[in-house]
Formats: sequence, C-alpha cells, structure tokens
Amino acid sequence: MASLSDFKVTPSKSNLVALGRVQVPAKNGQHVLYRHPDSTDLDSMIGDLESDLNRHGVDTTTKGDCGACGRAIVGQVVTAMGKIYHPEHFTCAKCNTQLGNQSFFEREGLAYCEQDYHKLFSPKCNYCNQAILDRCITALDKTWHPEHFFCAHCGQNFGDDGYHEKAGNAYCREDFFKLFAPKCSGCAQPIVDNYVSALGGHWHSNCFVCRDCHLPFDGGNYFDIEGEPFCESHYHDKRGTLCATCRKPITGRCITAMFQKFHPEHFTCVFCLKQLNKGTFKKHQEKPYCHSCFDKLFA
Repeated sequence: MASLSDFKVTPSKSNLVALGRVQVPAKNGQHVLYRHPDSTDLDSMIGDLESDLNRHGVDTTTKGDCGACGRAIVGQVVTAMGKIYHPEHFTCAKCNTQLGNQSFFEREGLAYCEQDYHKLFSPKCNYCNQAILDRCITALDKTWHPEHFFCAHCGQNFGDDGYHEKAGNAYCREDFFKLFAPKCSGCAQPIVDNYVSALGGHWHSNCFVCRDCHLPFDGGNYFDIEGEPFCESHYHDKRGTLCATCRKPITGRCITAMFQKFHPEHFTCVFCLKQLNKGTFKKHQEKPYCHSCFDKLFA
C-alpha cells in the first residue's frame, strides 16, 4: 500500500487548465470560476480518507521503513535482526520462504529458514553425511553425531577409555591391541605395556622365563634352544652337559660314563670317594666303585 503522503489530486480532463483559478464551461455557455484546492484543503481530504480507512479497521499509522524494500510500512510489521519488515519481505535468503511465523537463523546479516541454515552451514556427520543439529563430536579431523562415532571393528561406542587411531579409523582399546599390538612370543596375547625384546620376538615381562622351571633369569642371562629361553641349568640339562654328581654345567673337560657326564673331579667311587678314570671303575646298581671297594663290598 502506498503512503498516504503520496496522495495526489488529479484534475479531470479539460481543455481549460490553469494555475490558481480555473474556468469551467457551464451547460448554458457561461463560465464559472473554480478555485484549485490549496494545501489546507488537501490535508483535509487526506484526513478524511484516513478516517474512512480507520473506520473500516485499517491501521494507517506508518511504522517505519522496511529493511528489505525501503518503503514505509503501514499495517502489520515483522521486527527481526534490529530492523522492521513488511511480512512478505522478511524471507529466507535461500528459498524465499516467509519467516514471520517460524523460527529462523541469522548468519552474516541474512535470515535463513531452519532447513536451509542447517543444509548450508551446520557441520556434517562423517558417518551419515547428515547435518549435526545438536551435540557434536570432533575427532580424526572430522565431525560426528555422538551415536555415529564408534569402533570400526566391533561397532561399540567408546567409553571412558577413549579411542585409538589407526589408518584414519577409530578403534576401542581392546580391538586396537587385538588387531595391531605386537603379540607375546610366550603366550601369544597382545602386549599393551612394558615388554622384553629377545630371540627375535616380543615378550611380556612375566612370560620371558625359563621354559622348564618358569623362573626369571638371574642377572638377565638366558640360553637359547631352538628359539626358546632356558636358564643355564636347564639349558645344559637339555643338552646333556650337566654333571651327574653336582648337577652343575660342565663347561670344560668332562668324563662320560654310564650314559652320563661328570666333571672329572666328581667322577668318584661312591664308597671311598676316590677319583675314578673312565676305564678304572666297576658299576653296581648304576653306581661307580673303584676296584678295591667293589671287591670288598660285592666279591
């Protein structure tokens, strides 16, 4: 609706037009003078028109200029973003839907309906590619709905332990170590803490023990038999290099007798304890005797 202040009086078509007084021909050929309405008469006419519009329920009060079209607003008005608008001019900057009766979002001085705002500006979930309207998780340089950020292997959401990353994917702690952690050469389970590196593999500290006695190695020294660790005693026992008398390893000269090995000084007569030589003893019940003791005891 145009402003009443723009109202103009347009004279009827006539061949007699003048400023001030106008001659109007009468039916009988005589002329009468008609005075052009002055400003007082025009104000009176505008006032009468406004009164008529008001009686019919039309508000003719000017509210200000529309923030979109710049023209005066008479009647309904929308107030938003520090300005006023004609209702039909306050619309979504994307789809032009009128926003007077719905919620809207503002961005850089422009108004958007909720659907277009989220479509244009809300972060997208890396899993479903839909706009994130509420809580958002930022991880792996991407954004996610909380319910869509889960373990790439088991599909469970992450708890207090958080997540572990591998090749751009997120994994729960259990699956990460199950899939990617080194396996213990002793128990074949994932190693998640301190470990021992030996014999070409990795070991839990409590798994790197002697294969026979299961005791940790004294001073960290161990012996290798076919890729498995042994303490010195059981290493020599496996190799048959323990003295049958003292059960200590034989590292130098030895005597082999009765299908066993002995330190030379430990191969003695079990009765008189005299040191024996390989060919100078007699055996009784798998025990060595010197000839003299054997003759005294068993002859």
